[in-house]
Amino acid sequence: TILPSPVEVARSLPELWFDRALTRNLVTSFGRVLAGFAVAVAVAFPLGLFMGAFTQVKAAFNPLTVFAAYLPIPTLVPLTLSLFGTGEAQKVIFLAIAFVIYLIPLFVAAVDSVDDIYLKTGYTLGATRSHTVRKVLLAISWPDIYQAMRLGFGVGWSYILLAEMVDIGKGLGGIIMVSQRRGPREHIYLALLVIVAIAFLTDRLWVWLGKKLFPYREARR
Repeated sequence: TILPSPVEVARSLPELWFDRALTRNLVTSFGRVLAGFAVAVAVAFPLGLFMGAFTQVKAAFNPLTVFAAYLPIPTLVPLTLSLFGTGEAQKVIFLAIAFVIYLIPLFVAAVDSVDDIYLKTGYTLGATRSHTVRKVLLAISWPDIYQAMRLGFGVGWSYILLAEMVDIGKGLGGIIMVSQRRGPREHIYLALLVIVAIAFLTDRLWVWLGKKLFPYREARR
C-alpha cells in the first residue's frame, strides 16, 4: 500500500523516458558532475602533489584538510547557495568542494607512498628538486593518483541529489525531488537505478582506461 511494486516501477519507465525527458536530465546531471570534478582536480591535484612533496606545504595546509575531512558535506549547500545563488555555478562549485575534500588526502597519500630509495637515487644522480618532483614522485605515483581520481569521480554521484535539491527544474535529482512531492513515486526508484547504473558504467570506463595507461600494474598482480 505504500511502496510501488516492481511491475508498477517498470511500467512507469515510458512516462519517465518520454514525458519527463530522462535522457536530457541525465546529460544535465552528468555534465554537472564532470564540471565539478574538473574544477576539483585543477585545485586538488597541484595542492596534493606539493603537500606530498614538500613538508612545509603539508604543514601549512594539513590543518585545513583535517578540518574539511570532518565537515558534513550537506552543510555546504546553504553556504554555496548564499554565495552563488541557485544557478548552475552553485551546483558545480558545491560538487567541486565535495570532490576537493575527498581527493586531496588521496593525492597526498599517493605521493607519500613513493619509496625513499627512489628519491635518494635521484639525488645521488644529481637530480634537482623540481626534477625529483616531476620525474620521480609524480611518475611513480601516477597509478595511485589515477586510482584516487577513479574513486573520487564516483563520489560525485552520491552528492548529485544534494546539488540538485534546489532549483529542481533539471537533472536526475530534480526528477527525484518532484516525484517525491507530486508523484509518481515509481520515478524515484527508476531515477535511483539510473544513477547507480551510470556510476557503475563510468567506473568500468575508468578501470578499462587504467589498464591501458598502466598495464604493468595488471601484470604485477
